[in-house]
Amino acid sequence: MLSPQISRIANRRLFLTEAGQGFGALALSAMLHRDNALCANAANIGQSGSLDGFHHLPKAKRAIQIFLQGGLSQLESFDYKPNLEKLHGKSVPGDEKPQGFMGKVGLLHRPHFKFRQRGESGLWVSDLFPHLAEVADELTVIKSMWSGTGNHTPATYEANSGFRTLGFPAAGAWVSYGLGGESDNLPTFVVLPDVRSWPTGRANNWSSGFLPARHQGVVLNTSGPAVRNLQPATKLDDATQAARFAAVAELNRRHLDERGHDDALESRMRSYELAARMQMTIPRATDLNQETAATQAMYGVDQKECADFARACLMSRRLLEHGVRFVQLWSGAAFGTEVHWDAHGSIPNNHRRESGKIDQPVAALLRDLRQRGMLDDTLVIFNTEFGRTPYSESSDGKVGAGRDHNPDVFSVWLAGAGLKHGVAYGESDDIGWKVGEKKVEVHDFHATILHLLGIDHTRLTFYHNGIQRRLTNVHGEVLHEVLA
Repeated sequence: MLSPQISRIANRRLFLTEAGQGFGALALSAMLHRDNALCANAANIGQSGSLDGFHHLPKAKRAIQIFLQGGLSQLESFDYKPNLEKLHGKSVPGDEKPQGFMGKVGLLHRPHFKFRQRGESGLWVSDLFPHLAEVADELTVIKSMWSGTGNHTPATYEANSGFRTLGFPAAGAWVSYGLGGESDNLPTFVVLPDVRSWPTGRANNWSSGFLPARHQGVVLNTSGPAVRNLQPATKLDDATQAARFAAVAELNRRHLDERGHDDALESRMRSYELAARMQMTIPRATDLNQETAATQAMYGVDQKECADFARACLMSRRLLEHGVRFVQLWSGAAFGTEVHWDAHGSIPNNHRRESGKIDQPVAALLRDLRQRGMLDDTLVIFNTEFGRTPYSESSDGKVGAGRDHNPDVFSVWLAGAGLKHGVAYGESDDIGWKVGEKKVEVHDFHATILHLLGIDHTRLTFYHNGIQRRLTNVHGEVLHEVLA
């Protein structure tokens, strides 16, 4: 029998009230757990590597990666070298003789585009990127990146997965695996390829590798329907559609029960379920007609030269707003198409063509994120697989208009959450040939990106073939000097 004191407290109304509030708390806890919003300092779960929350308080909730395939020249973009003006037409100084990836070593060449100090920060940005130059105070430029390979395909794999060989998960897949998504109706990791073609290596560049297949990047189109064949061929009423989904789900469940655990099958089932939910969400998230004419004009949607990439950048912002965690945009088509950043023949012709496609849209993306208050918790990544040589590429040893591959130093930048803005980190040598100080390897770059997203790169792991794998292999140091 209850005591009189307990009887007075445990009345029917109080019981129902507290029970109802308790169910609400359980629901909230479940949603927070699903979105990994339960706070920090959570450890890995067993050998899976997936996080129960964040390792530390994140600065960024989401990220956009803009990847330039082919090798952007640091000497024509973000790394001003006055010595190249003085040494133009001369041989590389010193006793070391360059070999060059193509073996066509010419004489030193001055920058093909004029450099100026931009904004209040005074960052050096060339006239190759006039629109980005106007938002230079948002940029955190790293001028001492080092790749270690001058071959496009392995360098591209390394820039995206941390490894130069196939079979390793892309950074976006690691983020999806570690943090999960913010939406049940959209993929966590979305890829927007160049409309001219998929990149060399195709889906290997956004593979989930040995991670569960559901973390692979999902490709959306930036022209025409974002996902082809997403809607039924004939219109169905909601009840019929729901019944079909339920029947397919039941058949899939029975099939899985008969065969036991099968990651590929489970991932396929999840993809079908996600596709069903995407039927309502994707058209709304990717409908650029919902944007004002002024916003579309700011991105350059109405300009033939950059319209394709403008749509990709604007779509990226909308996808982030609808809960996508990681969006990757590709600038540069597959090798063999001659429409990428690989400027062997002519830096001016190649880089001017490619920058004209992305300069205004990327600058507009930064402005738009800033004015919407999203840049405070969004990380923007702008990188390439390697840079270009300070000497020209010439079969007769003279001054040519192109530049060869240079993995020994190049420039990339970050912008947004948790960073010092309008600063440059690291230096190349006097002619922009090799790292001068504060060498940054790809593993350091990835460690810093994960850190900004609330992840300790040494603790986001997955057990595979006897090894506790991670994005940064056994390397990587966070670049604390660039953090705000």
